Amino acid sequence: MAKSKSKKVTPLMAQYNQVKAKHPDALLLYRVGDFYETFGEDAVKTAQVLGITLTSRNNGGSDVELAGFPYHSVDMYLPRLVRAGYRVAICEQLEKPSKDKKIVKRGVTEIVTPGLAVDDQLLVHNSNNFLACVVFGRGKNAPCGLSLLDLSTGEFLVAEGPEDYIDKLLQSFQPKEVVVGKDRRKNFERVFGDRFYLTPLDEWVFTTDYTDEKLLKQFKAASLKGFGVEDLRVARIAAGAALHYLETTENRNLKHINRIGRLASERYVWLDRFTIRNLELIHSPHDHGVSLIHILDKTVTPMGGRLLRKWVVLPLKDIKEIRGRHEAVRTFVESPGLLQDLNASLQQIGDVERLISKVPLGKVNPREIRALSTALCAMGPIRDLLQDSTSKVLRTLADRLDPLPGVCDEIENRIRKEPAVNLNKGGVIADGFDEELDELRDITRNSKNRLAAIQQREAERTGISSLKIGFNNVFGYYLEVTNKHKNSVPAEWTRKQTLTNAERYITEELKVLEDKILNAEDKILQREEQLYEALVMWLQDYIAPVQRNAALLARMDCLLSFAKVANRSRYTEPQMDDSQDIEIEQGRHPVIERQLQVGEQYVPNNVRLDPNDQQIIMITGPNMAGKSALLRQTALICLLAQMGSFVPAERARIGIVDRVFTRVGASDNISSGESTFMVEMNETASIMNNITDRSLILLDEIGRGTSTFDGISIAWAIAEYLHNNGRARPKTLFATHYHELNELAGSLSRIHNYSIAIKEHGNRIIFLRKLVPGGSQHSFGIHVAQMAGMPASIVDRAGSILAQLEQQHLTEAYEPQEGHPVTRPPATTQLSAEAMQLSIFEASDPTAGRLRELLDNVSINNMTPIECMLKLQELKEIAEAAD
Repeated sequence: MAKSKSKKVTPLMAQYNQVKAKHPDALLLYRVGDFYETFGEDAVKTAQVLGITLTSRNNGGSDVELAGFPYHSVDMYLPRLVRAGYRVAICEQLEKPSKDKKIVKRGVTEIVTPGLAVDDQLLVHNSNNFLACVVFGRGKNAPCGLSLLDLSTGEFLVAEGPEDYIDKLLQSFQPKEVVVGKDRRKNFERVFGDRFYLTPLDEWVFTTDYTDEKLLKQFKAASLKGFGVEDLRVARIAAGAALHYLETTENRNLKHINRIGRLASERYVWLDRFTIRNLELIHSPHDHGVSLIHILDKTVTPMGGRLLRKWVVLPLKDIKEIRGRHEAVRTFVESPGLLQDLNASLQQIGDVERLISKVPLGKVNPREIRALSTALCAMGPIRDLLQDSTSKVLRTLADRLDPLPGVCDEIENRIRKEPAVNLNKGGVIADGFDEELDELRDITRNSKNRLAAIQQREAERTGISSLKIGFNNVFGYYLEVTNKHKNSVPAEWTRKQTLTNAERYITEELKVLEDKILNAEDKILQREEQLYEALVMWLQDYIAPVQRNAALLARMDCLLSFAKVANRSRYTEPQMDDSQDIEIEQGRHPVIERQLQVGEQYVPNNVRLDPNDQQIIMITGPNMAGKSALLRQTALICLLAQMGSFVPAERARIGIVDRVFTRVGASDNISSGESTFMVEMNETASIMNNITDRSLILLDEIGRGTSTFDGISIAWAIAEYLHNNGRARPKTLFATHYHELNELAGSLSRIHNYSIAIKEHGNRIIFLRKLVPGGSQHSFGIHVAQMAGMPASIVDRAGSILAQLEQQHLTEAYEPQEGHPVTRPPATTQLSAEAMQLSIFEASDPTAGRLRELLDNVSINNMTPIECMLKLQELKEIAEAAD
């Protein structure tokens, strides 16, 4: 039996297969001449994502799928591949093609993933692009470790704590990619969900010895004590594993990652992921919704915008630091000229943080280095303005700001004012900086003049008045002498060609100039590249100082943003103290008030909460009256104050809040098999298990996801627990439609009833949106249904059923539990047995409804016997027709 011949593989595809084998999980962009090509399955995926043509090429007798695009279009196509969720490996030609080599050397120079993006087209300018790494501790109740690294800025953060704390941080920082151990992937998805782009690593990476070595090497340190992370073992493992991942993705020069920060939970207000979502701090779940960050962000630098997002999800608990921010904001508010001047100077800064991070990564282009110079030059006036301010905080900030005049001057001297973006195009290095480069440029600019000078000088020296200089591709530049003057040719000239009427000669001077002229362009590009790379290398010594400046300017930008919002929206400075009280006078919702139509005004409200008198406010009132808005605005005012912002209120006195919990709205988690009510109970249980005396709790419609009896019972028990638990008195706003809960105020001294006022006008209600003392006994849900455009028959029928329900009450015996006071039981209502049976009968038998309608219209006292018999016959026929 004849052996089958094996298919031959072309040298190009053999090389491709070798490279692809090293990166099987990535789309390989393989540089071939002026194109990036993809092959096989990669080509199919690339063509689908980019919408480009899928073709094929012959590979030793078999066809292989092929899709590609011009290399200069990579900035357009690469972002689309990464956003589609693909890892992309870029394979470049590492040497110039030549006739002597059948195939050029190639290798992967970069791997781009969602969490490792540094190109502007892949980044959002005012948001970090974090790569996270999560490590689970060993053993029951062991802490988890988290690292957050932004390759585009050099920011490196770590945290350690229980799973719910790590969950909160993942929700707050929204990493674009999460690295986990291969054996822990399912565990991660069980705990944190499937909303993240996961990259698994081998388990051997996640060891203390290996990861500590990575950290010490990165920071060139003998110990991690100076970084404040020595006691965070699992967090250190997460940080070291992240650095390992960077190495595996061809990111090796990481000088901009020169510090690591600790996210200490005790420093910031606790906001779980439910609260961040419910208060819409960063994102709104609604299509056209507006989040708090959209209202607050008036920053003019990208790094200011990124820092503000952190401030929003990490409000402070340190009263001294909070007051320091308030002092700076007050200075800006009271000094509009200072605010305007600083804002104008900041607009020249740009994204210094990301610019300097591109230096070690080899991604910085000449125009970006020039932008860095512009930014540094603008820092001097900023420092002067801050030093002259009345704020101690701002003067301290000015003292720490270093404009680095030496760096600014060096860039000014080396780089042209408007350099080319691409170094390969030339025109980057300034004239007058390098003698060799200046000479080469002079040659290209004045080659004709130099040749003419040689011609004139040699003509005068030899007396050959008709001497000419010419050029051809064979001999290059030459001197042409007619036969009449050939006897006058000097001996040092070399004859190269004889013509009918003339002779052509070359000289040493002419050959040297020819070499310079013909190779000047290439030499200029080579020299510019050398000088530019030397500058980039020199700048690496200034990465850390520039990063410190960027951090200080970002801080100032955030404080300026707070001041702008305060001026525009009439915010006032809150009074912060160590009490446990919250007093807000004429408070407003910061987002809603900015979304009102022209002519509308937000109705402000007063809220007072304290642990000794008014710990819990029970709020009732109709739908759409503004209960939820009142709850949210109270929390947002407290959080704004502790971020360092002024607040939307006439006056506010706020004792430091350490935790904010919310249970607002209805949602389910179908993927995890959790109903709306289960999600509600999970969130509520988390609140009850984590309360403190300084907590602020917002509860909106607790118990609505189950039956009325169950719901009232749960809500009643939760209110009692918050009042009587004996270990903490959290300040609570409790919005509910269960009017029965108003009875709690009669026996629990720190519960007070309030309602949202309305005005009835005929069959209409007018929402006054004012919080007033006393509970409400009506929800006016049917009126809201009518306002929503519900069919009139449904509205009328709902009103009829409601009337029946309100006429019949059932009070059940209430057995007090040990340790709880005897309180009046919640009064519940139910439909009478007859009414309920009839309602069900009507629903299942339409004929019964028709019969009832006819009977309701019968007036027996006004009917004759004959009319009664006829009506009875009609009813009988209807019943028989239905059988």
